[in-house]
Amino acid sequence: MVFLTHVRNYLQRGTEFAPSLVIQITCSSARQRYASHEWDSLARGEARALSTNPAGDDMDSPSTKGRTTDDRTNWLQGPQTPCIKLPRAQARSWRLILLGPPGVGKGTQAQLLREQLGACHLSTGDVFRAVSGFSAYEQSPAMREALAFMSEGKLVPDATVWDMVRERSACLHCGGGFLLDGFPRTLAQAEVLQEFLRNERISLTAVINYELPLEEIVARLSGRRTCQRCKAVFHISHKPPRTHGMCDQCGGPVSQRDDDRPESVTVRMAAYQDSTEPLIKFYAARNLLVRIPATGTPVQILERSLSLLKNLAAR
Repeated sequence: MVFLTHVRNYLQRGTEFAPSLVIQITCSSARQRYASHEWDSLARGEARALSTNPAGDDMDSPSTKGRTTDDRTNWLQGPQTPCIKLPRAQARSWRLILLGPPGVGKGTQAQLLREQLGACHLSTGDVFRAVSGFSAYEQSPAMREALAFMSEGKLVPDATVWDMVRERSACLHCGGGFLLDGFPRTLAQAEVLQEFLRNERISLTAVINYELPLEEIVARLSGRRTCQRCKAVFHISHKPPRTHGMCDQCGGPVSQRDDDRPESVTVRMAAYQDSTEPLIKFYAARNLLVRIPATGTPVQILERSLSLLKNLAAR
């Protein structure tokens, strides 16, 4: 809104746009052109400049950081705030669920798929982070309940998570499709989602499960280092700080989190496997599961995903 106000003021005064405003307009147009590219843009080499860093979800590649083509206002702020800019209607809307353990780069893949498919990235983790900054007046009952559990350091129950997703159900009807990330996490959540989609006559395209050997996940996560001050994330092999032990962004101390130590990662992965295995079997039994090896660079993983999705589209 601030950006549009600036444009209107310049037009009313009949003066030339400031250089910074011209840059914003140009970048906005470029993003729209990029979002309209067809499937084969990747094969023509559009993604060659993407980072070769294979490390985890918290590391943005230089080519994708800050490039936004979808408006997730309704998803992040709830049903009282509709999206201003709706995604372009697709000849085929992709409705995907993204699964994968920590360290496979699922967040990075969600960004890349969003740009290639034109679907909105609907992350429940982003919702939880967003609602924590809302005032009590802005919070729905489901938001308040979730925040109460989070403030006590407890897991948010399945029913509460589903209530938050359901109050954003307009996003699941979006003509641009969706990439559902972080939900469902359990078999109970998968069952209630399936019932909702069936009642709403929404067809799920596929469930992508990013897979990586345990030893590689341990190596990726145990190599992460986090700034104690601004929480920026680095990696000792793929993205080390320029000065050892010091954050590039704020100069704060960089260290390894306790839950990134190899023994902690192994325990977390065992818990993930226990909770996710029934979920994987649930979608495999319904011929929706697509297994993607999460080895190699982000571009290589993306190419595998697009190739398998093309095969689905051809059926």
